[in-house]
This record gives sequence, C-alpha cells and structure tokens, in this order.
Amino acid sequence: MSDSTQADAPARERTPSASTGIAGLDEVLHGGFARDHVYLVEGDPGTGKTTLALQFLLAGAEQGETGLYVTLSESAAELHAVGVSHGWALDRVHIFELTPSEAQLHPDNQYTFFHPEEIELSQTVQNILRHVEQVRPSRLVIDSLAELRLLAQEPQRYRRQALALKQYFEHKPCTVLLLDDRTSQNMERQLHSVVHGVITLERKTREYGKNRRRLEVTKLRGAPFIEGYHDFNIHTGGLMVFPRLIAAHHMADFQPDAISSNVPELDALLGGGLDRGSSTLLIGPAGAGKTTLATRYASAAVERGERVIFYTFDEGMTSLLARSESLNMPMRRYRAEKKILIEQVDPAELSPGEFAARVRRGVEEEKARVIVIDSLNGYLSAMPEEQFLTLQMHELLSYLSQQGVVTILVLAQHGVVGQMQSPVDLSYLADTILLLRYFEAQGEVRRCVSVAKRRSSGHERTIRELQIGGPTAVRVGAALAEFRGVLTGVPEYTGAGNPLLTGASDGSRR
Repeated sequence: MSDSTQADAPARERTPSASTGIAGLDEVLHGGFARDHVYLVEGDPGTGKTTLALQFLLAGAEQGETGLYVTLSESAAELHAVGVSHGWALDRVHIFELTPSEAQLHPDNQYTFFHPEEIELSQTVQNILRHVEQVRPSRLVIDSLAELRLLAQEPQRYRRQALALKQYFEHKPCTVLLLDDRTSQNMERQLHSVVHGVITLERKTREYGKNRRRLEVTKLRGAPFIEGYHDFNIHTGGLMVFPRLIAAHHMADFQPDAISSNVPELDALLGGGLDRGSSTLLIGPAGAGKTTLATRYASAAVERGERVIFYTFDEGMTSLLARSESLNMPMRRYRAEKKILIEQVDPAELSPGEFAARVRRGVEEEKARVIVIDSLNGYLSAMPEEQFLTLQMHELLSYLSQQGVVTILVLAQHGVVGQMQSPVDLSYLADTILLLRYFEAQGEVRRCVSVAKRRSSGHERTIRELQIGGPTAVRVGAALAEFRGVLTGVPEYTGAGNPLLTGASDGSRR
C-alpha cells in the first residue's frame, strides 16, 4: 500500500477535504470530510444513509478517485436500482457484495446470514480488508455495521473489532464511511468515541403532510462545522441539505435609503417610506387589505427596476394575479417579463430550513431587493412548534436586514372586530408595524391604517382611512382624529364626513 500512498499524496494536497457530493452538507462541514479518517453515518432505516454514501463515492469518481462500496445487507442489484432511481450510473464505483446467497435459504443453513466460512466476525472483516487491499480505494463505504454487530454478539468484541478497523485505516490513504441503522438500542453509541466524526440522520413523521428529515453533525474532531439540526430532502438526484441559517455569517454593504409605495399619503404616514434593510409587519383581520398593500409595495419596486420575490402561502397563484390585475397592478405582465418571481408555497410539503434556503437563494442569486411573505400564518403551519418559528424568523429577518432587503410580512389576526388575537407574536422582531382595522362611520364599515411601531425614524401617530379599489388601487385619506373606541378594537368615527374618502370600495379585497 506504500505505492498507493505516494501516488495519492499529490491529489490529497490539492484537495485537502473530500467533498460529500452534497453542496449543503459540504457547507455544514466547511468543505467536506477531512481525508483519511473514519466517519460514522447513523440513522434509522429510510433516512437516506445509502443515498448519502453513494453521492460521496460518486463525488470522488468525478475527481478521478477510486471508490469501493462494501454491502453486507443489500445486494449489488439493489444498489444499482437506487442509482437508477436517482439517474446515476454506478459503473465507476466498485461494489463488493458480502450478503447471504441462495444456499442460506436451505433449512440446514438457517442459523446464520453468511456462508459457513464467514460466520466469525474476524473472518468477515478479513474478507472486507482483503478486497480493500485489492481495490486500494481512496473512498470506502461499509454498509452496514448492524450485520457486524450481530456477528459480534457481545459489545466488548464488537468494540474491539471496530478499534481494529480504525487502526487499520489510520495508515491508509482512504476516507471511510461506516453506516449504521441504529437497530440495537443498547449499542448504538459504541463507535462514537472511536470514529473521527459522526453524522446523525433523522426522519420525523407528521400527523399530516410530508415527513421531515434533518441531520446533525454530532462530532467532528479538529475541524469547524455548523452545529445544530439541518433540514434535508431526498429527491431524484440525491440528498439536498439546507444548512441552518446563521445571519452573522452573511454581511453585505448597502446604501441606506427609503423606498416608496407610490402612494404619497401612505409614505407620509410612515415618515417617508420603508427603509432598506428593514422588516415591516402588516397585521389585521381578514379582508382588511394586508395583501393588497404588500402587492402595492411589490409593484412599486418593480416599477423602479428592482427585483422582487413574492412568497404566497395562503392565496393561489391564479387568484393573486387576477386580483392584482383588477387593481391595476400588472403582476402577470411583470411575472412574464421576469421582473418579479412569485412562488406558491405549500406548508405541508415544506420544511423551514428549505424555505430559508429559498429566500437566501433569491437574495444571493436572483438579487432580490424586496421580499414579501404572505402570510406568516401559512409559514407557522410549516413549523413543528411555535417557539421555533420565532427563532427561525429572527435569523431570517436578521439575514435579510444585513443584505439590505426590504422585507414585508403579512399576518392575519383571528376575528374581524373587537379584541383580536395573533397566532404568534412577532411584533418585537419587525422594525415597522402597519396596523389595519375596520371602523364604522355614517352607517358604513370602512378600513383604516395606522403605524403602531417604527424603529428607524419618526412617523405619524394618526389614523388614516384606507380604500381599496378604483383606478388607483390603493387610496389613503387624510388624518382622522375624531375616533371613539380605538383601544377596544372597534373604532368608530364620530367626526364630520368631509375627511372621509368618497367612492365605494370593493369589500371583497383582502
């Protein structure tokens, strides 16, 4: 093996880390696996261990490295079927099948999974090492340790053999992945103290919707990595890992200024407009005009030549485009001209990590300067627990702020009039809060808008009437002072009718 060591040394110097073949996992590991060490990849059956291992070997094949997959549980045909399902050809990977043959089905041979000469653990391991000596791989996968553990029967013997394996590969130019399905509850951590690093894959079943998968690097000696859980999906083409977003790792310079809604009265209410790098929360009951105001800001940004991404959780694409067209905001044309990207998100199929990755891709690759999330109610449905929504949203808003992006969030409150409740309190995270309400005046139910919070500068503390519909889509009236019952949540205008806007608005607008 000394010849192999010398031959492989230049390649290792050029690429000090062995890429996993999964961009997101490489980001978590800060480049990939440190070469010539033994790693453990553990997880319940169906979490994606085999797929990860094959991607690891194929990534090495792309770099001209020799890869060997030793299978103790699946057949070579089954592995090739996995490759076909992902569109991979495994002809560049050596597969050594050490599984029971048809002879094992004979009643006299029912006492073991292996041929009689392979019953002993040491003999099985020797078969593996003999093939390693023949192939001399730079990357090796052994799948799975559950079979070796069954042969060992005793924890002490299993651990001694694992230590012997590790010591053997310490002197080889080979990066090794050991796969374990954690079927043994009392021995599942036997190798954690032996190997160089541990990656744990998990699958969480939801009561409704798609299963959630996540991974964690629980150990990695002598190398930095991103701690915590990272969501991932298995799709055609392999694993797609979404690293946990850490806002402090993403800083950018931008010119601070205010953006306009092209509605002068609304800009005046906000003290000049929305600041770049700020987040705005539009909060109110259903039908109060939250989505329309968000669309107004998106349309104004497109008219200024800025890139906009609109994530809609609640409203269908067809409905959103049709309603915008009826309000003289040509979102359909903007979308056809690729000036705005509208993504309809299904909360039942989305993990929070995947959504954060979409937003990040929109900012860094699509160069989005305005992002609308409509609504947080739908985003909440994608979260397993409420406190995680707050933490995820904190990091997401901090990231967008540091990128100079104007973020507009829509949150629908429960109820229509009176004291209303929000499904989650994110008011402290937002830089600006626009509060929308219904009020009664002269026998009519009307809408009003006010600024409840603005961090960066002064703003009006008045209430203005909001009207949706007509040729200007959004109209904001003069400041109204003569209200009664504002704090009760059912404001009633008691002044003269002159300050109120004239012309009927469509009460069906959101």
